[in-house]
Amino acid sequence: MTTIAELPPGFADKVLSAQSTFRSVMDAMARPGSVQRIVPMAGAPDMMMRGTAAIALTLFDHDTPLWLDARISESSDVTKWLKFHTGAPVIQDSSIASFALISDGVLLPPLERFALGTNEYPDRSTTVIIQVESLDSGRGFELRGPGIDGVATLQASIKPADLFERLKFNEALFPRGIDVVLVADDAVVAIPRTTRVANKGS
Repeated sequence: MTTIAELPPGFADKVLSAQSTFRSVMDAMARPGSVQRIVPMAGAPDMMMRGTAAIALTLFDHDTPLWLDARISESSDVTKWLKFHTGAPVIQDSSIASFALISDGVLLPPLERFALGTNEYPDRSTTVIIQVESLDSGRGFELRGPGIDGVATLQASIKPADLFERLKFNEALFPRGIDVVLVADDAVVAIPRTTRVANKGS
């Protein structure tokens, strides 16, 4: 059993590292499809990529209900690390989560199970953070929408293979829907609910 003293550390410089990580995530949200790098690194427990850990340290707190996929929730090291460093309450009901952590896309439940916001408050939806294999190789996708000048091209190796197809339900729900952040080690890409995704060349 891992003790508190044995948990991986958080940020060495909490303020500057959190500011830098926040800027990277906000740049990714403002420019959907663009790959941003998270520079300040923190220790991360098994099953959490360095970028995921940095995002957790920056965005999670005691006011942000957190839903974890089955693999993460079964890891006492991860749940201890999250509780110790962020204080975010881990909940079982994904429909009221502010954030969801998905260690592997194959464990992603149907997106409609998450909070989708309301027409009046679309920002009250879940932000789903999904760890993926790569954001510089794999299938090509075209993104359109606010923050994109014409068309943005994204290359990603993702699971499940139909992830972007599943994101199309945002179109029917707009302005409701979910925001997705893809993480591959220290690289992040955001796909807000306003972004439309298609296979490249389709």
